[in-house]
Amino acid sequence: MFAWDNFFWLASYILVFTALSGFGAHRIKVLYHFWKHRSDVPSPAREFDELPVVTVQLPIFNEYDVVENLLRCVSALDYPREKLQIQLLDDSTDETAAFAEKLAAGHAAQGLDIEYRHRTNRHGFKAGALDEAMASAKGEFICIFDADFQPQPDYLKKLIHHFTDEKVGMVQARWGHANKDFSLLTRLQALFLDGHLVLEQTARSRHGEFLNFNGTAGIWRRKAIEDGGGWQHDTLTEDLDLSYRAQLKGWKFIYLKDVVVPAELPPDMDGFKSQQHRWTKGSIQVCKKILGDIWRSDIPLALKLEATAHLTSNFAYLLTLCTLVLMYPANFVMGSSWHKAVFVDVPVFFFASLSVIVFYMTAQGSQSKWGWLKTLPYVPMLLALGIGMSINNGRAVLEALLNQDSEFVRTPKYGIATQAQAAKKKTHYKAGKSIALWIEVALTGYFAWMIALAAQRGQWGSIPFLLLFFGGFGYVAAGSLMKRFSMERFQTAPVTA
Repeated sequence: MFAWDNFFWLASYILVFTALSGFGAHRIKVLYHFWKHRSDVPSPAREFDELPVVTVQLPIFNEYDVVENLLRCVSALDYPREKLQIQLLDDSTDETAAFAEKLAAGHAAQGLDIEYRHRTNRHGFKAGALDEAMASAKGEFICIFDADFQPQPDYLKKLIHHFTDEKVGMVQARWGHANKDFSLLTRLQALFLDGHLVLEQTARSRHGEFLNFNGTAGIWRRKAIEDGGGWQHDTLTEDLDLSYRAQLKGWKFIYLKDVVVPAELPPDMDGFKSQQHRWTKGSIQVCKKILGDIWRSDIPLALKLEATAHLTSNFAYLLTLCTLVLMYPANFVMGSSWHKAVFVDVPVFFFASLSVIVFYMTAQGSQSKWGWLKTLPYVPMLLALGIGMSINNGRAVLEALLNQDSEFVRTPKYGIATQAQAAKKKTHYKAGKSIALWIEVALTGYFAWMIALAAQRGQWGSIPFLLLFFGGFGYVAAGSLMKRFSMERFQTAPVTA
């Protein structure tokens, strides 16, 4: 029977996992809308009689390894040259600046309307560069690509005709993963991102809910940018910020799941951590900035609820941190009983774990016939990686809540897709230093001890769950340590499945 002196721990356990289950329930809602609208592929009502002028903006910062390929892809876009302007927005502080300027001059000599803009102050970071460039942008429509993106020649023509609807303010293509098979880490990142890129964005767009510009591989109507208040740099996710401001002004966004633009996933753990920290912190900053405006607006209640779920989703990392405190009492103080199993453990597994598994398997299954089956072996590792990132991302949430400033740290780009390419190239970026790494190392040891304790007490049912925490923190910590001990090579193990 349940001992009443354990009431505090049980109540805390139920509260935290009920909240986590709420995020899991939202995934089920996303899955429902995705399947409901799976055949509702967006198509333009008509085509432009005369193609409009498009400005392609390319914000870069120390992107030596990828800028040449970026300009090669953009210069090959199948669009009338008299209707196309390229702006290379360079904030570089290394050899990239001279190289990029030379490349731009070469393309200009071949007849491309390309403007090279170099800043030395990085004011406002990416948002600042985009905002300053608007003064000389010629286009009615603004297309943006980050440095590692590789658009196909027909990209502009596939998107631009959606703007014949005067209400459309932004059209977003889906990111692809050029180096998905580089390593286990990139494979897991691809699975993780596809949950958002394949399911969430598609479901929100086709169900008429707010979605976000993903910062790249999308086209904006210039008037939508201006109506939304322009690019602002008071958050680390200027794309999410402007997306909500523009949609609150009544602009419609379209997401094209089947137009895919390949890009590079961070091939090392520190790059992945840096990217996730920026995205997580920025989303909470936008939540603080925008959520009140959403609830004061006159949009339908359903849109307000979905926007709230979207903007608060990263608070789940704080709940995951709470589970670290609760894991010991949950397994070794409260003990086990059929009451706890039936009324707590089973619902938690269904909403907080099974929903995640189905979510990511569906994202892959919708892309290929046997994608869900190929995903199955990676699901435990994906869950473990999410747990392992909780220190890094939980810290980002707290920094945003406490208004702690940090600069825009861009994700390193290496221009590699295979281990053979990586072996020939030295990295240009040093690993960052953070106390979070040593917390991850300590937690790896802590959960190893708890696994041993569970085995000693014969609590075999606890061990699989504890292994997720041990494996997650161990993998994330090992990835960062490997970066520090071997700066000259990428050391992530190649995918073997």
